[in-house]
Amino acid sequence: MLRMEQAQFDAIRQHGEETYPNECCGVLLGHADKGVHAVVEAVRAGNIRTDSARNRYQIAPQELIHIQRKARQQGLDIVGFYHSHPDHPAQWSKTDLREAHWFGCSYVITSVVRDGAGETARCRAAETNSFLLAGTGEEDKRLESQPIEVAATVGAC
Repeated sequence: MLRMEQAQFDAIRQHGEETYPNECCGVLLGHADKGVHAVVEAVRAGNIRTDSARNRYQIAPQELIHIQRKARQQGLDIVGFYHSHPDHPAQWSKTDLREAHWFGCSYVITSVVRDGAGETARCRAAETNSFLLAGTGEEDKRLESQPIEVAATVGAC
């Protein structure tokens, strides 16, 4: 299970709306215990993909290292990642699975859609789902559906 506060959930979804029509991405910091990933902070990251930012994302290695160091200083771990799917369902793709490498982490995907046309058009986050990267290596890795619990406050696991 992935557990986070409403403010974090809303911030992830807002990030997707702000970066539309490109994918957003970020890192989830917190604690993992007994199958529960408790998110303490959702950290925005830049999408450095220049070739296909509309349907791919990549966090710069140096930015990820910086986020990981910050987490350690706060006594937190990387418990997951998030990104958006502009105009596509909040389901993992073959590319998402191929590029996922942090076993035991949550991978959150938010579908962002455009309502209307022209100047009155608005982007809105639709569905948000989480998946756990399971397996022992590249040959048997898989993304499994993971429930999201959104709470007023999230304490320790």
